[in-house]
Amino acid sequence: MPLSCHRYPCCPMIQLLFHIVAVILYALAGIYYWRALESPPGGQHDRRRGAFIGALAVILQAGLLIGDIDHDGHLTLGVGTILSLDAWAVAAIFLVASLRKPIESLGAFIMPSTAVATMGQIFLPASSEDTRISDPWLVAHIVISILAYSLLSIAVVQSLVLWVQESRLRRRHPAQLLRAIPPMETMETLMFEMIQVGFVLLTLTLISGFFFSEQLFGDPLPFTHHSVLSLVAWLAFAILLIGRRQFGWRGRNAVRWTVGGFVLLLFAYLSAEFLFKLVLPS
Repeated sequence: MPLSCHRYPCCPMIQLLFHIVAVILYALAGIYYWRALESPPGGQHDRRRGAFIGALAVILQAGLLIGDIDHDGHLTLGVGTILSLDAWAVAAIFLVASLRKPIESLGAFIMPSTAVATMGQIFLPASSEDTRISDPWLVAHIVISILAYSLLSIAVVQSLVLWVQESRLRRRHPAQLLRAIPPMETMETLMFEMIQVGFVLLTLTLISGFFFSEQLFGDPLPFTHHSVLSLVAWLAFAILLIGRRQFGWRGRNAVRWTVGGFVLLLFAYLSAEFLFKLVLPS
């Protein structure tokens, strides 16, 4: 049941308490994932605890998000809510993917980051001035864009872990933490799987954005910072995937393109939030 406070005047304090609990749960899950990294032989129990606590946080935050964004059938988007929603999607996708893929080590980075991002709901709560959207197709466009961003977020975390692994191996000084991380080949394969799915979703986002551009910006083909940066980010990921297939790109080359494409996408995403607040009426 969504944790909504529209009918209860005393509910904001209770909702704030639940937000704080979600932040604590994410932080605690991150601690257990870090402990698993520091003690690889006996880290299985810590990983399970981290996954269990992380799942509780995801479920709790899902209820909070539904209450924050659903106002009388309208999707209400504020900066804090979107930041929290993105982080929730990253954590949820990570937990589901970790059931089948050996990426549990990423939880040591993803869970603490989600804890920080979840604070957006505390310090930047939803308000009556936030953008309200009722068109189901536009809602679908936003959901697809969030999924694309989330998958590529996980991929960029993997790429940074790969960069650390490679740097340590080059210096022949592997840290104990890295012994709990899957081999580079496995991590690299998983990273490109995430990028491929994220790229498909990003492509769908750009195509659907074409149809909704007039509704969003009042112009069928607006040349805004958002549209230009999104296209350049899409091109960067396309070049990376072509380079991987045709030339076997890997290692630092793949990391550079992944991080570069994500940074472009991040700036495009942030500029989109600014345009939402500036252009769309409440």
